[in-house]
Amino acid sequence: MAKERTAANYNATIEESSRELTPKERVMFKDLGNAVNLNDYAKESIVAGVKAIISVKDWAIIAVHNEASEDVDYKNYLLVDENGNKYYTGSVSFWNKFMDIYSEMKEVDEDWSIELNLVPSKKYAGKEALTCSLV
Repeated sequence: MAKERTAANYNATIEESSRELTPKERVMFKDLGNAVNLNDYAKESIVAGVKAIISVKDWAIIAVHNEASEDVDYKNYLLVDENGNKYYTGSVSFWNKFMDIYSEMKEVDEDWSIELNLVPSKKYAGKEALTCSLV
């Protein structure tokens, strides 16, 4: 039987973010109930024959302690687009690629976005890994 989620066995904190967040933004960023899973978004876009492109405005790393999960401590990586839509993933490889792009583009006055890609996983045969490219 699954453990009931309570304040005692579940905690999410903003570990890092693209800028200083207000208290309201911190609460909103930790709430993934209205966020889109990046892996699902990428798959649905491929099926629909369109590119999954996000114009990133903000990002955050959310550290989660969840005793009801197989992995008790993990991170979610959150992107927020220019319209306030939230997207998340737990993919470290995606996040490393995104942060590489972000570190180069954060000071640039030019508009930029990322395109989500699914590539064959090097770690898990027959699976796909989420990554991104600058567009």
